[in-house]
Amino acid sequence: MTTGSTCGAKALLATAAALPLGVDQSRRPRWKQRYSPAGLHLFDRNTGLNILLDEISVPSSRWSRAPRHVSIALTNRCDSTCQHCFAPKSSDELRLEVIKAWLAELDANGTLGVGFGGGEPTLHPDFVRLCQDAARETQLSVTFTTHGHHVDEALAERLQGSVHFVRVSMDGVGATYESIRRRPFCELLSRLKIIQTICRFGINIVVNERTLAELEEVAAVAADAGACELLLLPQMPTPGCDGIDSQALQGLRRWVDAYQGSLRLCINEGSAEGFPTCNPFKDEHGLRAYAHVDAAGVLKPISYRAAGIVIAADGIMGALDSLGREFTEMDT
Repeated sequence: MTTGSTCGAKALLATAAALPLGVDQSRRPRWKQRYSPAGLHLFDRNTGLNILLDEISVPSSRWSRAPRHVSIALTNRCDSTCQHCFAPKSSDELRLEVIKAWLAELDANGTLGVGFGGGEPTLHPDFVRLCQDAARETQLSVTFTTHGHHVDEALAERLQGSVHFVRVSMDGVGATYESIRRRPFCELLSRLKIIQTICRFGINIVVNERTLAELEEVAAVAADAGACELLLLPQMPTPGCDGIDSQALQGLRRWVDAYQGSLRLCINEGSAEGFPTCNPFKDEHGLRAYAHVDAAGVLKPISYRAAGIVIAADGIMGALDSLGREFTEMDT
């Protein structure tokens, strides 16, 4: 995230907008605007560039109503059986036209990006069309999280130009990965080469007592494969396993402090306490920052929460308003 004085922000805008001759003009930044308590937020989904004009005071009446980012579980279907997975083992699956209607609402109300997950999102029968329609019909950044093993050259070719970032789950390396994911690690490495042809990608790792010891190797493998980001996900408690223990969490903090590699390190907001994070949106939290929709069409403040608001005829913005009122009542 780039912040700074008015002069500095203007300089960044001028540099990004003035492409030299011979550069693919399709890469020219197309800024989407979001208004928030932090200021005016400009975002280009093609490059991932964010510019925050924090010297601009935005009146609360102009703040964007929708969360900055929304994740949507397209389906609960998955051909992996990871114990740390929070997705219900059910046949729930969202319909294409319903999802597209929600995306149109979110796009019109200031959401910058949508992340498709599951289950395994590539198993959704309309996955490719959904990505293509979302990229063509909205200004949303389209991302998805996958185990990667269904991404072949044919799928990658169909997704090119319609997906802006891919997150690939890689919990450990070698035998550790194979014992958790029940798939050959060498096959994953082959799939990463294909994923790299779609767009920029990052690696997700669920951190627990076992995978903590392999973080350095995970980071090295990810960097060698062309990833630009490593998302650290301290293990949350699920019906199949306990959450990360305090000793392992302390070990993760020490590893982050000592890391000097090339990857951008990220961590989920719910586990960020005690880590050296950079957050220019301190006043944009809760439902202003993030919301999750599960495969049954239930809107939640976080993906791990059991209960939420069913998205009904008044759409996803109506559900967001209801969920916001629920939290307000809980705080009073």
